[in-house]
Amino acid sequence: MDGSGLIGELIGGNGAVLALALFILLCVWLGVRIVPQSEKHVVERFGRLRAVLGPGINFIVPFLDRVAHKISVLERQLPNALQDAITADNVLVKVETSVFYRITEPEKTVYRIRDVDAAIATTVAGIVRSEIGKMELDQVQSNRSDLIAKVREQVAAMVDDWGIEVTRAEILDVNLDEATRAAMLQQLNAERARRAQVTEAEGKKRAVELSADAELYAAEQQAKAKRITAEAEAFATAVIAEAIKENGLEAAQYQVALKQVEALTVVGQGAGKQTVIVPASALEAFGDAFRMLKGRS
Repeated sequence: MDGSGLIGELIGGNGAVLALALFILLCVWLGVRIVPQSEKHVVERFGRLRAVLGPGINFIVPFLDRVAHKISVLERQLPNALQDAITADNVLVKVETSVFYRITEPEKTVYRIRDVDAAIATTVAGIVRSEIGKMELDQVQSNRSDLIAKVREQVAAMVDDWGIEVTRAEILDVNLDEATRAAMLQQLNAERARRAQVTEAEGKKRAVELSADAELYAAEQQAKAKRITAEAEAFATAVIAEAIKENGLEAAQYQVALKQVEALTVVGQGAGKQTVIVPASALEAFGDAFRMLKGRS
């Protein structure tokens, strides 16, 4: 018996076993599904939803169940969209938006919405126009964070029925047309000029206040100096009066004579050659002073 005949005899005798083994292997191959961590698989049986397979090893019924959809659960970003909106004060603005989302319930997504990206983009555009229409231009510019929070909240509520979670919804920019931009620039320049005038006026006011404070301080210092001088003169007068009281009129004459001598000394110390005319009373003052000084000694 040749080799081909032997193989035919073996196959003929064990054909059913081999067929059964191949069928079992095929069932295992079709019944075991390994799902990646970043995906979820939607399983249908005769066209109806049967199960959603999560990450790892899963089992389905071969020939009855099939994986109809493989859905990525990774976060996705919609292309940046630019839409027109009109504010409450009738200003046309162009708003650029960006949305991030991910699918959390694939069974809702695949059976309730056909084009997820287009549906979310349309929803975001409508909400942005509605919210901006309730605000004036200044509020849109200054309260952008509040506007973003409202848009994110409303978008998340509307796409929840689609099994989608909106993770981020941002308003990237708010652009104006040329006419509005020119008007705002004029307003900004006018405001800057007004602030400059106010600053200049406040500076002049402050300068006047400082000058008045300086004059008041100088007057106070002069008053203090006069008071000190007056107190010194009063003290000197009191001392002279006390001396007169104790020593009699001669003490006063002695002081007067000394003052006259000091005055003549100052006159004689002038610069250059000069002629000093000394009155007779001055000579008498010298004599009186020397006589009094001699009497004291």
